[in-house]
Amino acid sequence: MSKPNRDRFDDVPRSSGRVGAHRAEAPGMNGWIVLLWSFVAALVLIIGGIFGSLVVMGRISLFPEAVPTATPTPEETGVIDTTYSVLILNATADEGLDEQMRDTLINSGWAADIVFASDSTSQDFSTTTVYYVADEDELAAIGLAGLIGGADVQQSDFYAAMNDTDQKQLTVVIGLDRSANPPASPEETPAP
Repeated sequence: MSKPNRDRFDDVPRSSGRVGAHRAEAPGMNGWIVLLWSFVAALVLIIGGIFGSLVVMGRISLFPEAVPTATPTPEETGVIDTTYSVLILNATADEGLDEQMRDTLINSGWAADIVFASDSTSQDFSTTTVYYVADEDELAAIGLAGLIGGADVQQSDFYAAMNDTDQKQLTVVIGLDRSANPPASPEETPAP
């Protein structure tokens, strides 16, 4: 038999490793990547299962309904109008409460000649109250009540006859809630 002819491929040096398409992946890396992907897949399945269970049990709502909110009603704060004349009546047994309140109003901007202080015929009026006559006087009464440290506000023409001026008038009746020595209630009275 005859020898085959030599060609250029016969002179290629021999290498020690495989070349080209026969190259293998790095050994050992394949196991860690499979483990990582398995861990990620298990975590996704666990989280999905917990979420699905909470939706089925009704603890999570996918489309929650809007909860109506209560709109606050504005509260009248009143205005301080120093053009009103003010009659202050002390309806407690404490002396000088009417003069103290008169001084407070004068220091707040009222003219001294339109603020009148006197004792009331009653000494057992329970709550300090600001009285006004007409509806348009309500905001001024609320403002005065706030200025004197909080008081009830009521509409009444009972004190309108005591107005000797041509000005609009507010009347403050100082009650036992401002008294330094309120009377003892019957259950607080010591037994003899």
